[in-house]
Amino acid sequence: MEAAIPTIAIAEDEDDLREAVVEYLTDRGFNVLHAGNGVAFRALIEAETVDLAILDIQMPGEDGLSLARWLRGRSRVGIIFATAADQPVDRIIGLELGADDYITKPYELRELLARVRSILRRMGDGIAEPVVAPPTPNRATHAIGALTLDTSARRLLRADGSIVKLTQGEFDLLTVLVQRPGRTLARDQLAELLHETGGEGGRAIDIRIVRIRKKLEEDPACHGCLRTVRGQGYMFVSGGRT
Repeated sequence: MEAAIPTIAIAEDEDDLREAVVEYLTDRGFNVLHAGNGVAFRALIEAETVDLAILDIQMPGEDGLSLARWLRGRSRVGIIFATAADQPVDRIIGLELGADDYITKPYELRELLARVRSILRRMGDGIAEPVVAPPTPNRATHAIGALTLDTSARRLLRADGSIVKLTQGEFDLLTVLVQRPGRTLARDQLAELLHETGGEGGRAIDIRIVRIRKKLEEDPACHGCLRTVRGQGYMFVSGGRT
């Protein structure tokens, strides 16, 4: 019998953070449920089988500590507490409630991922390590307006067969986006996919995006293909502006 893909439930009242965590963990192969308050979180747990919960301690209304007590009364689900302040009292109470880990906001998504994977490995039996699905569509060429991105030959071609000059970094970044159409990718996700972990990775990606966009939009059919999603990241849209 195959192990199930892990299901993670998140209780977090900060919309931007919750959406970022959901997208980040989903892209890495997890089933992710989410709620902005205790009532909605309880409804999720009643309806679904969950392997691990990420609970914001300081939510208005029912807080993460109360939700943890309730969870511990019904299962041995893994629990990670998240809080804006690293307060020893909260940490002690959380550990007494059976928390598996504790993370202080603001946190790096990669750090959260490492903690999630560590807990799931300790939980062991019946839980599979998620496998990130390969980018789709999985083919050698991709249409960008009237341009063609040939990932095998590593060339961006105009309709007349001439080459649009891209640096290696520009080509790699464009490929990552084009292979994931319609998905918003944050700068840290792009840096990870490109194996760029330096401190200036985000800024370098911003500069590269500007350069790529200028080259793409020499072709009117490509206007709007590479979009900035305010406060979230970048998205490739094959049809451009409508």
